[in-house]
Amino acid sequence: MYSFLSYKNISSIGKKAWNKCAKNDNPFLSYTFLKNLEDSNSIGPGTSWLPNYISIIDKNTIVAVCPLYIKLDSQGEYIFDHSWANAYSNAGGQYYPKIQLSVPFTPVAGNRILINSNIKLSESNNIIESFAEYLKELTDSNFSSAHITFCSYKECKLLENKNFLTRTGEQFHWKNNKYNDFDDFLNSLNSRKRKAIAKERRHINNQNIKIITKSGFDITNSDWESMYDFYNNTTDKKWGRAYLNKKFFRLLAKNFSENILIIFAEEHNTLIAGAMHVIGKDTLYGRYWGANKDINYLHFELCYYQAIDWAIQNNYDFVEGGAQGPHKIQRGYLPEKIYSSHYIADVNFRKVVENFLLEEVKIIDNDINLIKDKYTPFKKKIRF
Repeated sequence: MYSFLSYKNISSIGKKAWNKCAKNDNPFLSYTFLKNLEDSNSIGPGTSWLPNYISIIDKNTIVAVCPLYIKLDSQGEYIFDHSWANAYSNAGGQYYPKIQLSVPFTPVAGNRILINSNIKLSESNNIIESFAEYLKELTDSNFSSAHITFCSYKECKLLENKNFLTRTGEQFHWKNNKYNDFDDFLNSLNSRKRKAIAKERRHINNQNIKIITKSGFDITNSDWESMYDFYNNTTDKKWGRAYLNKKFFRLLAKNFSENILIIFAEEHNTLIAGAMHVIGKDTLYGRYWGANKDINYLHFELCYYQAIDWAIQNNYDFVEGGAQGPHKIQRGYLPEKIYSSHYIADVNFRKVVENFLLEEVKIIDNDINLIKDKYTPFKKKIRF
């Protein structure tokens, strides 16, 4: 019923066709963001992310598209399968290359099979299941595995019918419960957490640090240069290599700035730190942070408290702070489940992974329940 075409560059699909399927809900899935990754050579030849975008066609019309990549390692994915790769290799297999459906370097959930908004629900389910069959055939003939990371729960459920395995993880998100202002949010916290946050913010105020918030075309070329330097500084400290280069940041400045919020810290008229956020439809996404001076609590101020304040002022429903995060709990971020879907070509190894995932999800469920029951930073509601 459907035909599938693959492309080495997203421009072969075209902006209009891609965005008609991606819609406008998630800026990371937009044609412009993905093309910036490609045009900056942050992905492509010479990297471990080789684009192989897919279009799904029905009656000569593109009804869906997918951000698919041939992956040569497991870097920049945030759903970690290094132990799977090691076990596969120890058993005599070749784990790489593998198939990856995701947004490179971006731990943000969303649909991965992007379906035209004109398609009815029943047909969209058929598209997902048909694509699953195509992906299985592609994997069985050429690859060890296919991984659809940070996808939707609905996609996982449909893919389970096609021998894909669902993996459950957790992230920490802040939810706007119709707060009037930051103080209103603080008042929703228990006394201990409220005082801790107040202390941290007071410490920053006492340093005579000026907070500067810029978005859209108010962000100057100099600001972008500073933000890239801060980002590079952090990646040098943590990983030794930046995934994203200066050209990528320049492309963001040129064609993506309306989606960007940057919060700087300034001391004595000199920028000393910056946090870059991406503005979605109802969510503010924290992405990159860096500083050239170590000041206690400055990271929390720029990445969390200022983001929360902005979300409240602008009536945004959520703030997502990216990967990792138990330290976010005491700052009002609670755990949410995230999902990925995996197809392992080798039947025996698939069973091993399935058993691992069954045990892993128990740990995730217990952790989430424990946090929400005993470690929530919010005032406990009185039960009658």
